[in-house]
Amino acid sequence: MPYSARMQQSHLYSVYFAPRGLTRMADLGMQIAQQYLSPFDKLIGIIGEAGSGKSMLVKGMFPGLELTNDDEGVNVRPLPILHLDTGAFYSPHTYHLDIRFESAFTQMWQLKDAILEAIDAGKRVVVEHFDLIYPLLGINAHLLIGVGSEIIVTRPNMFGPEPQDIADSVFHTIHDRKMAHSAEDLCGHILESHGIRRFAHRDVKHGFILVFDEKPDIDLMALEMDAKAAIQMDLPISYVDDKHISIGDDIYHCTGPRMHVNSTGEIKNFALLHEFMEDPITKEYYLVGVVSSKGELRANDLNRIHVED
Repeated sequence: MPYSARMQQSHLYSVYFAPRGLTRMADLGMQIAQQYLSPFDKLIGIIGEAGSGKSMLVKGMFPGLELTNDDEGVNVRPLPILHLDTGAFYSPHTYHLDIRFESAFTQMWQLKDAILEAIDAGKRVVVEHFDLIYPLLGINAHLLIGVGSEIIVTRPNMFGPEPQDIADSVFHTIHDRKMAHSAEDLCGHILESHGIRRFAHRDVKHGFILVFDEKPDIDLMALEMDAKAAIQMDLPISYVDDKHISIGDDIYHCTGPRMHVNSTGEIKNFALLHEFMEDPITKEYYLVGVVSSKGELRANDLNRIHVED
């Protein structure tokens, strides 16, 4: 048994925050590949909504792999895996396909047959929307990844988890991620109107963190009231380009412009911690916001791991 297989035998699943921004998503893809991908994995399943960052995660995991399509459009035609030539010296080692997209042009049974033929030929196949083809394939992925408000990395075996389990989880949580990202950019936009433009981004469950090298001179309760007023106005949030969104009539820089609710009114139960949190080691200051808030916010509860009975 190869070392990479022995190393992964005890891995059930891992969970990461789904980061905002294309660069951070690609970086996480590279990390996942280094930690969990075996050279002997032939079937990689990716599950998540359109615009959730699946394609950028794949690009980080497999640098140089040409995706057949992504959020920008169609990249390769005809679909290479449908024209597999196992005798060709320069045939690809890794194929990519998006089942939801390709099913509009090709019968599902043909896609299923093409995937199985490629695997039998020793090729690797990366399948987006894997949950849609799994009932026909009859075999689970070697590595299965779900992208929602969190990124779930699992190595299924005959006892699961099933792709639908991952799909149910990520589709259930993706709206929280959209709300959090929109609330984050709304707060950033308000801060910019006060001349505060230099901050970094971190993650927290059901929310966001804005990171400052020095403590800003701003009233967080007033910032929360301004954000809630904008939410009450139900301003439209729209994609402008790959680096910008519009909030109402204003253009705002955004590194993840497709991951938003349609308007500020869709942001539910928004709240800020009413004091900056100082990291005792880095001496950075954290502005923390959450959505889907229930009751009083306590900093040490935000990333609590809930144990099921």
